[in-house]
Amino acid sequence: MFEDLEPTTKNPNTIVLGEDVSTLSLVELDERVALLQGEIERLTTIRKAKAESMNAAEAFFKKP
Repeated sequence: MFEDLEPTTKNPNTIVLGEDVSTLSLVELDERVALLQGEIERLTTIRKAKAESMNAAEAFFKKP
Protein backbone atom coordinates (compact mmCIF):
# COMPACT_ATOMS: atom_id res chain seq x y z
CA MET A 1 0.00 0.00 0.00
CA PHE A 2 2.79 2.43 0.92
CA GLU A 3 5.48 1.02 -1.35
CA ASP A 4 5.48 4.14 -3.50
CA LEU A 5 6.46 6.21 -0.45
CA GLU A 6 9.63 4.23 0.15
CA PRO A 7 12.80 5.99 -0.95
CA THR A 8 14.25 4.46 -4.05
CA THR A 9 17.92 3.87 -4.58
CA LYS A 10 19.26 4.08 -8.08
CA ASN A 11 20.97 0.94 -9.26
CA PRO A 12 24.41 2.03 -10.51
CA ASN A 13 24.16 -0.58 -13.27
CA THR A 14 20.94 0.90 -14.59
CA ILE A 15 21.54 2.65 -17.88
CA VAL A 16 18.93 4.82 -19.52
CA LEU A 17 19.62 5.31 -23.20
CA GLY A 18 20.01 8.95 -24.12
CA GLU A 19 20.37 10.20 -20.56
CA ASP A 20 22.70 13.09 -19.79
CA VAL A 21 26.14 11.71 -18.97
CA SER A 22 27.98 15.01 -18.87
CA THR A 23 28.39 14.83 -15.10
CA LEU A 24 29.99 11.37 -15.11
CA SER A 25 33.71 11.01 -14.50
CA LEU A 26 36.04 9.25 -16.91
CA VAL A 27 36.04 6.19 -14.66
CA GLU A 28 32.24 6.15 -14.57
CA LEU A 29 32.11 6.51 -18.36
CA ASP A 30 34.59 3.64 -18.75
CA GLU A 31 32.49 1.49 -16.42
CA ARG A 32 29.36 2.32 -18.41
CA VAL A 33 31.08 1.47 -21.69
CA ALA A 34 32.22 -1.87 -20.22
CA LEU A 35 28.68 -2.64 -19.04
CA LEU A 36 27.25 -1.82 -22.46
CA GLN A 37 29.89 -3.88 -24.26
CA GLY A 38 29.09 -6.81 -21.99
CA GLU A 39 25.40 -6.41 -22.75
CA ILE A 40 26.09 -6.24 -26.49
CA GLU A 41 28.10 -9.47 -26.27
CA ARG A 42 25.31 -11.16 -24.27
CA LEU A 43 22.64 -10.08 -26.75
CA THR A 44 24.79 -11.09 -29.72
CA THR A 45 25.23 -14.56 -28.26
CA ILE A 46 21.49 -14.92 -27.63
CA ARG A 47 20.67 -13.64 -31.11
CA LYS A 48 23.09 -16.12 -32.70
CA ALA A 49 21.52 -19.01 -30.79
CA LYS A 50 18.01 -17.93 -31.80
CA ALA A 51 19.04 -17.58 -35.45
CA GLU A 52 20.58 -21.05 -35.40
CA SER A 53 17.44 -22.48 -33.81
CA MET A 54 15.24 -20.76 -36.39
CA ASN A 55 17.41 -21.99 -39.25
CA ALA A 56 17.27 -25.53 -37.90
CA ALA A 57 13.48 -25.36 -37.59
CA GLU A 58 13.14 -23.96 -41.11
CA ALA A 59 15.35 -26.72 -42.49
CA PHE A 60 13.36 -29.38 -40.62
CA PHE A 61 9.96 -28.13 -41.78
CA LYS A 62 11.02 -27.18 -45.28
CA LYS A 63 8.83 -28.78 -47.87
CA PRO A 64 10.69 -31.02 -50.33
